Amino acid sequence: MTCTFGRFSVAIVTPFHPDNTVDYDSVQRLAKHLVANGCDAILVSGTTGEAPATHREEKRDLLLAVREAVGSDIKIMAGVSSNDTAHTLAMARVAQDAKADSLLVCAPYYNRPSQEGIYQHFRAVHAESDLPIMVYDIPGRTGVAIEDATLDRLATLERVKGVKDATANVAGGIARMRRTGLEWYSGDDALNLFFLAGGATGVLSVVGHIEGRRITRLLDAVAAGNLELAREIDAQLAPANRVIMGGGQGATYIKQAVFALGLIDDPRPRLPLAAPGDSEIAAIRDLLRTQGLVSA
Repeated sequence: MTCTFGRFSVAIVTPFHPDNTVDYDSVQRLAKHLVANGCDAILVSGTTGEAPATHREEKRDLLLAVREAVGSDIKIMAGVSSNDTAHTLAMARVAQDAKADSLLVCAPYYNRPSQEGIYQHFRAVHAESDLPIMVYDIPGRTGVAIEDATLDRLATLERVKGVKDATANVAGGIARMRRTGLEWYSGDDALNLFFLAGGATGVLSVVGHIEGRRITRLLDAVAAGNLELAREIDAQLAPANRVIMGGGQGATYIKQAVFALGLIDDPRPRLPLAAPGDSEIAAIRDLLRTQGLVSA
């Protein structure tokens, strides 16, 4: 199976100092932890990395910092999504100059373009960069779905190689994967097993920040055809999926988790995201204990 984007990618958080500047030392420490726990690819400046709240120079420096931390064997994907095509193109150039291996691009959000506008947006990115492109289909955040006919057109572009599927429609996603021949990645941790069992290439995870070893075992079990073991591992992952992702604030919740594990120095997000409340933080810390990730 071709894995242009790796098999197990984590959408890494962007840690900040108390003065709201990027904490590059923490991001390097976290990146090394992710690799040590099984991931073979890292997404920099995705939704979980608070990409809408970081600036172009910070995105460049994050790519450089992660590359320095993990070396050349780990695939690094740059999130370059925007609702302004010119801005996306500029970020794609920055990513290529910073030696990213690939680009993650969603449909432009908020302005809700037509399907033709979506296609032209991706085609412009394709023309601007030599890097492989992963199409990110997440209509719950963009406000517009990438329709089948549009995805079929995108699949004809030489460097459009894969899809991150966050539509929550597993059956539809598997059908699209088979029809287009694109590499397919689960973009929802709770659905990882279902996508993988249907033939998906891999996962692009948030929970993988803390559950890298279990997710690696899940991937191995599915690859070996041992679905009984895969279901057992998936059940073990369910509490983390529920606590971290169940409230719709995965970026801030997973920051609290990696902070509690000592992997970053400060869990604060940038506005407009806000830190979880005391009860949510307590639930995250309870999760880490019950999952055996910290001492009881």
